[in-house]
Parts: sequence; C-alpha cells; structure tokens
Amino acid sequence: MMRIILASASPRRREILKSVGIDFEVITSEVDENIEEMMPYDYVKELSKLKARAVSLKLKNEMDLGDTIIIGADTVVYHNGRILTKPADKEDAYRMISELSGNTHQVYTGVTLIKGDETVSFSVKTDVNVYALSEETIRAYINTSEPYDKAGGYGIQGLFGAYIKGIEGDYLNVVGLPVSRVVYELNKFGYKIDYERLD
Repeated sequence: MMRIILASASPRRREILKSVGIDFEVITSEVDENIEEMMPYDYVKELSKLKARAVSLKLKNEMDLGDTIIIGADTVVYHNGRILTKPADKEDAYRMISELSGNTHQVYTGVTLIKGDETVSFSVKTDVNVYALSEETIRAYINTSEPYDKAGGYGIQGLFGAYIKGIEGDYLNVVGLPVSRVVYELNKFGYKIDYERLD
C-alpha cells in the first residue's frame, strides 16, 4: 500500500485531501521560503520542490521510500506584476485587499510529487474577480484573524467569499490545492483512492 505524505502544515490542504478520500500523513518541511523573485508559475513550482525535497531528505535515512509519494505545495496571489504572499501585518493586509478590490487577480499553486527518483512539478492558475470594496469593509475584514496566514490576505472559502464576483478555473486551487490535477498525477504513479476503506 502506498504511503502519501503531505509536506505542508496548511489546514486547507489537509481538508482538501481528506475530502476526496486520500489517506495521508503530514510531515512539515520547514524550508526557508525567501527565494529570488521569478514568474509566479515558476515561483510556486520552485517552492513546492523545496518543500517536497526537504521532507524526502528528512525521511531518507529513516525508511525505504519506494512506496512513498511526497506532496509539496505552495500558493501565491499575483496582481499587477507582483507576487502577494501572506501579509506581514495589518498594514500589509490593508494594502493587499485594497489592491485586489474591484479587480481581477490570479492565484497560482505549484505542486511537486516525489516518488523515489521520480519528480513531477506543475502549477495551476485560477483567475479571481473581486467586487469593489469600501474602505470600511476592508478595515472590518482585516480586523478579523482570517487574512494573516493566507496568500494575498484572504480565504475564498471563508469570510472573504462574500466579496468574490466570480472565478475562472479551479476553485480548490484558490483554497490551496488543485486536487483533481494532484489525483491525476498520483494515478500515474500507481496510486488509487481506496473507496472501500471510506464506506
């Protein structure tokens, strides 16, 4: 039986994998995420590789990794030629949400899967259109706890969902993991979801 390891502490990614019936465990990577600026699709792929490789190296001496698949992932928001990661503070969150208000931005998630000597990396893009928000609304939103552990300062699956005009692409990609593409790649590695176990 294949062992799936998620190299991410993100509760959203855990929820997404569980929701489609994937049995997995979490081992965080603790890598330095300060890498040089590059195009967003390359940026997220590079960070996802760093996370997956860090966990692979961590486990290499502990076990035979032959039937283990490690999944690393990273998500960013991209707007006006700039990558928006998690806001550093309230002022940063205000700037981000003000910038996204009334505009369309892109969410990129990069994913890397490692099985033995094989590595697959890809990125998925979703366009997100946000309604124009008043300053009062933005101030009220950034006073909640929601913006501060999320790329771009918002969670589409949470309070900020009230302000999303529409999306083009994969909704779960915006939440943090394009799970249908992940499952497609897992299947190529020979992994199948055990639906009998879920009954």
